[in-house]
Amino acid sequence: MKKILGMGNALVDIMTILPADEVLIEFNLPKGSMQLVDEVYHQNIQLQTQKFERKMASGGSAANTIHGLARLGIATGFIGKVGTDEMGVFFRKDMMDNKINPFLIDCLTPSGVATALVSPDSERTFATFLGAACELEAKNIQAEIFENYHLFHIEGYLVQNQELIENAVKIAKDKGLMVSLDLASYNVVEDNLEFLKRIVTDYVDIVFANEDEAKAFTGKEPEEALVEMSKMSEIAVVKLGSKGSLIMKDGEISRVEGKKANCIDTTGAGDIYAAGFLYGYVSGKSMSECGRIGTALATRVVELVGPKLDEESWAKLLIEIQ
Repeated sequence: MKKILGMGNALVDIMTILPADEVLIEFNLPKGSMQLVDEVYHQNIQLQTQKFERKMASGGSAANTIHGLARLGIATGFIGKVGTDEMGVFFRKDMMDNKINPFLIDCLTPSGVATALVSPDSERTFATFLGAACELEAKNIQAEIFENYHLFHIEGYLVQNQELIENAVKIAKDKGLMVSLDLASYNVVEDNLEFLKRIVTDYVDIVFANEDEAKAFTGKEPEEALVEMSKMSEIAVVKLGSKGSLIMKDGEISRVEGKKANCIDTTGAGDIYAAGFLYGYVSGKSMSECGRIGTALATRVVELVGPKLDEESWAKLLIEIQ
C-alpha cells in the first residue's frame, strides 16, 4: 500500500457551538471564513465563548486529512510545528495514538489553536491563532523525510509562508512524489491568487476546492471552474457539499451524487472528503469511486460536532466503502 505524507498548520481545534450568529458580528468575523488572529484576540474569544458547548480535537486541514487516511489503513506521516505546552503535547499524542508518524518540530511559542465557531445552520467560521504552527520554515523541511512516501498532501492555509510551500513541493517532486493541494478557504485564495495558480500549475497533481474556493481561484461557476483547474493540474476536484462533487481527469468529468445527511457541523467535511478520495486514488480506484468514498466520509462527519469521525462511524464506513 502506498504511503502519504502531509504538511500543514498543526492546530488544536476548539469546536464551539453558537446559539446565534451575534458572536460573529461582535468579533467582526465574516461567516464561513477563516481569519487569522493574534494571541490577545484568541484569549478574548476563548473567554467570551467559554459558556457555550465546546469540544477539543487535534486539527488543521492537512492533519485532519492525514488522520482520515490513517484510519483507512494508509501508512501516513505529518510535518508540523508545535509549542512545548499542553496543546503541543496533546497534538503529538493524538498523532501517535492514531499511528501517524509525527515529524513535529518543537519551539517555545504557544501551540496554534483554531477556534471553530459553528452557527445554528451548521456553517463554521474560524478564528485561528497560528502560534507555533506558522513558525514552520523552509529550513525545517529535510529531504529524507520524504523517503518511501508516494504522495505529499498540503493545505492552502500554509500560504502565509510561500517559501515553505515552494521548498516542500520541490523536494516532493524531486523525490518522485505526487502532490495534492486543498485550497482551504476562499479568502485565502483571493489573497494569494497569483502564487497559488503558479504552484498548482508547476507542482500540483491533484487540486481540491469547494464552490467558493473554485470561484475565487478561477472566477467561474463550478463546472467551468473545474475545466479551468484541470488545465493546471492532472486531477481537479470541486466539492459541492450536499450536491456531491465534480472530478476531472484526462478531459473526462465524473459526477458524484451527494448523500442525505442530518447536517449539524460542516467542520472537516472537505478534509475528510480529501482523505477518502486520496485513499481511493492510491488504492487504484476510478475517479467516480474515489469521489464516492470521499462523499461517504464527508456525509457522516457533518452529522457530528468536530472534524473527526467516532468509532461507531468508522466501523460502519470501513464496511461501506469496501
